Amino acid sequence: MSAGGGGGRKRREEHEEHENHERWLVTYADMVTLLMVLFIVMFAMSSVDQKKFNELKAGLAAGFGESTSVMTGSQSTMDQPGVGAVSPVEPGNFPGEATPAVQRAEQALQRQDQERTDAEREAARLDDLGKELTEALEKAGLGSDVTRKITDDGLVLSLTSRHVVFQPDRAELSPRGQRVLDAVGLVLRRATEDLRIDGHTNQVPVKPRYFATDWDLSAARAVTVLRYLNEVAGIPGPRLSAAAFGHEVPLVDPSKPGSQDVNKRVDIVVLSALPAGSRALLDDVAAAGATASHPTAHTTTHSTQGGTS
Repeated sequence: MSAGGGGGRKRREEHEEHENHERWLVTYADMVTLLMVLFIVMFAMSSVDQKKFNELKAGLAAGFGESTSVMTGSQSTMDQPGVGAVSPVEPGNFPGEATPAVQRAEQALQRQDQERTDAEREAARLDDLGKELTEALEKAGLGSDVTRKITDDGLVLSLTSRHVVFQPDRAELSPRGQRVLDAVGLVLRRATEDLRIDGHTNQVPVKPRYFATDWDLSAARAVTVLRYLNEVAGIPGPRLSAAAFGHEVPLVDPSKPGSQDVNKRVDIVVLSALPAGSRALLDDVAAAGATASHPTAHTTTHSTQGGTS
């Protein structure tokens, strides 16, 4: 009995689990942390970036749907309530930050605006050069011997054979043609652009008497003008090149009266140095400028009909 009684006393004397009387410290630390976060947020909001705040406001408004009221019947807490759910935001893109696709679109628009501006400036500059060439021809009494226009290549001066630049089927410059080149050569020699001399024949299906084909005749006429500009007018050779087009590129519709006299010609092309994107806009810009300056402008046709190249 005594042994059993001793065992009972030992069990009663065993200590119960110690109670933690410092648990309040955990709650207190949580409360202090929350207060610190609250004060940090309040400090951050004390100097608000208005633009960023408006962007955040708009994003939250859209995210919470059409209504931004706190409760039914209350006034809206935002100036412009949202109209729908916000589309998913891509990683790294925040409200108000342009996506790569938007940035590319903006860059493309900026590039187009710059190309348009460059084309307008170039067209104005080439037009001034064209006016200077016209004045030089008028002083020499040859104002009607050359027509000019601006294309996506640059400024094109057309020397037409109806002004007796070339005799039929021949590539030798006439005395009047030499006077034309003397007048324009003085101006072009002071310019800096490269020049391309384009030879053309008319569209009459007749073989030239002194050349194998229209290609040969148009090439010979282009080279004749090139040599005159180089050897007589003094324009450096590296600035000059020649091209032959035969009867493939008429200046005037071949069905119109007088077209055959105009279509057999040589063009002096003042080549633009603009990049391809801006050059492609030159003719449109020039046409728009001409329409604005002369809204009733029209094309003059010639009444004489030629029959040889």
